[in-house]
Amino acid sequence: MQPPKNKIFDDLSQLMTNAMGVAQGAKDEANTAVKSLMDRWLADRDFVTREEFDAVRAMAQKAREENAALMARIEALEGKK
Repeated sequence: MQPPKNKIFDDLSQLMTNAMGVAQGAKDEANTAVKSLMDRWLADRDFVTREEFDAVRAMAQKAREENAALMARIEALEGKK
């Protein structure tokens, strides 16, 4: 024999399940809104992306190496005089 179901507990359980779904939806929506706001704020500040930063850093490194090579050539040529 099954124990009688309590309608109040079933309704309360369904209400809590629905509330959790609404809360999760609100959390997801808030996360999306905050991310969008942060993306706009960062875009307005003209920050560079990591890829852009790495590309410029590589160019600067190459320029330093070329500069050092040219300085060595100049010193070698001046030494021959």
